[in-house]
Amino acid sequence: MEPGIETLADKKLVGKRIRMTLSNNKTFKLWQSFMPNRKEIKNIIGTDLFSMQVYDKFPDFKNFNPDTEFEKWAATEVSEFDTLPDGMEPFILTGGLYAVFIYKGNPNTFSKMFQYIFGTWLPGSDYLLDNRPHFEILGEKFKRDDPNSEEEVWIPIKTKE
Repeated sequence: MEPGIETLADKKLVGKRIRMTLSNNKTFKLWQSFMPNRKEIKNIIGTDLFSMQVYDKFPDFKNFNPDTEFEKWAATEVSEFDTLPDGMEPFILTGGLYAVFIYKGNPNTFSKMFQYIFGTWLPGSDYLLDNRPHFEILGEKFKRDDPNSEEEVWIPIKTKE
């Protein structure tokens, strides 16, 4: 499974965030609080939703620890930050080079793709992991808890020097 290599421009996102670990996963709770209020967000661009991970320090995926805390976002892209609904926050997603993988299947089996990306693809590629947010785009083909679901997985990379 080879990714596409994309250069992403900066994006303005509005959403909600929560601190969590993979061993204490609060993703469902986050999306449950975001979805009912997303229609209150002004200046939305498109229909895609962003599920984003922001790490406090550069993650070491070789020595993966499911208790490592990070910030998880549920967000959508906007053209301007002029009005924010109560409980929502702005975020500027810094652009740059990304490896984009297409994941098909139920989110419960995503760990196999995660292992492939960081255990096989990245070490064998011409790239290194970059210290920027990781995210998934949940577009029209995304169907929660559906084995035919599809989402884009964006991994921040930089060329090896």
